[in-house]
Amino acid sequence: MLPLEGIKVLDLSRLIPGPFCTMLLSDMGADVLKIEEIDSQSLFSLAKKAEGERQKAACYDALNRNKKSIMLNLKAEEAQNVFYRLAKEVDIIVEEFRPGVTKRLGVDYETIKQINPGIIYCAITCYGQDGPYAKFPGHDPNCCSIAGALAYTTDQDGEPVPFGIPLADVSSALHAVIGILLALRAREKTERGQFIDISMTDSALSFMVLASTRYFTDGRMPAKIKVMPMVLKTKEGKFITVANAEPHFWERFCRAIGREDFIPLRHAKGEKLREMASTIEQIFLDKTRDEWVQILREADTCVAPVLDINEVFNDPQVLHRQMCVELEHPTIGKVKQQGVSIKLSDTPGRIGNFAPLPGEHTEAIISNLGYTKDEIERLKKIGAIK
Repeated sequence: MLPLEGIKVLDLSRLIPGPFCTMLLSDMGADVLKIEEIDSQSLFSLAKKAEGERQKAACYDALNRNKKSIMLNLKAEEAQNVFYRLAKEVDIIVEEFRPGVTKRLGVDYETIKQINPGIIYCAITCYGQDGPYAKFPGHDPNCCSIAGALAYTTDQDGEPVPFGIPLADVSSALHAVIGILLALRAREKTERGQFIDISMTDSALSFMVLASTRYFTDGRMPAKIKVMPMVLKTKEGKFITVANAEPHFWERFCRAIGREDFIPLRHAKGEKLREMASTIEQIFLDKTRDEWVQILREADTCVAPVLDINEVFNDPQVLHRQMCVELEHPTIGKVKQQGVSIKLSDTPGRIGNFAPLPGEHTEAIISNLGYTKDEIERLKKIGAIK
């Protein structure tokens, strides 16, 4: 048994936030149906790939695993009618169009709740459904900029450094899942669905809570100049991270690097702190990354190697936690994907199916809605489905 078995989802999303959200739901048993555009412009659509590349791409497409796919042209009235039939039978709709687009397509929340009052409708947008920026286009870096997260991460000279991961995309996906689960719980009590308005900017800003708390308390701005190194370069040009904030960890760290004289300087500031930081940086150039990791772990301090992606999926902790899983595909053979990150003891998630090819389930699902073969052929002919 999976915790979301029996929950049905229509996924209208295209980029990272929506598909990541519905992937998490599908890993836990939700029945997710992707509604794909016939002429998709999405960078991530398998439909954009050459015919021979689609099958292989689908095998490695973790964002869309466990899902089914149909292709609808929602600009056509006949395709909208198909969508209404689908919407009548589902629990959740997820979309990430700019505000106003779903209304033009006739698949907005106000329309759908007339068909299905219990629908939980989650819209993920850059800035949210209202406010002066609501209609502006944007992507992850724009959201991180408005949220203050980009200015918070700087180089040695205090210049903003873009994140290596899409913080706003992923955080909004997580907020969407939380919102959906809360709405499902509320529906058990009220028997009503509701609209969930997820802003990527709000989601990124929620990760700034420590900085904002400090700012609200005394007006202090986050430090933008690197003075105490947490990422240290080692002898062979690799890196480690150290994070010894507590007094006992700091003391062990200082003893392990042979600088017990630094123990009382944990709260040093200004020039004294810069001198200590520079000395520590030089010390770490004397040994390799793995040597330092062993020394500092044996000293029971907070340390980790900075791993490249090819190292991540060979790391013993990652492998033990089944965050790299190997699946058997009937024609391609063994395929690796990231595992399920939420570990439940009684009802764990699972990867049941590879990502579908675009429109792979169109005919079967349309048939289940009661359309005849002749009607399906007509819908194809007029470009409503594919």
